[in-house]
Amino acid sequence: MVSGCFKVFHTHHNAAEQILYFGIENWWISDIDSFVNRIPSKLNIQALEDSEILLIPKNEKEELYAEMPEIERLMRLKFQKSIIALQRRIIDNLSKPSDERYVEFLKDYPQTAHRLTNIQIAAYLGVTPEFISRIRKKIVSKS
Repeated sequence: MVSGCFKVFHTHHNAAEQILYFGIENWWISDIDSFVNRIPSKLNIQALEDSEILLIPKNEKEELYAEMPEIERLMRLKFQKSIIALQRRIIDNLSKPSDERYVEFLKDYPQTAHRLTNIQIAAYLGVTPEFISRIRKKIVSKS
């Protein structure tokens, strides 16, 4: 992505969104399962602000890899970083309290957090928007 901010999310049967991740400038966003396996996506990708993106069809990506092995290596390294981030997110969601996950989100993604609403952050963390409001007030009162 060249510019902008996106969310990648799944919609539950009750219409509630669970945001898997956000994407901003110089990040890649996709449904990797859909892209690699050429199946319909189970995820939605939505721009949260005016954005400029670059698209690459799978066949052109494969041709680029064949022509320029250094690009394939670069993409492999980026892919590894994204897998590590998702793995850490899963572990954090399973083992850390919500308020700690919120504070870490703000610390780890300051360039993204200020662009999001309480509702979007709550959908990412798996909490209610009211929880986000309460924890923000608690943080401000400690300052």
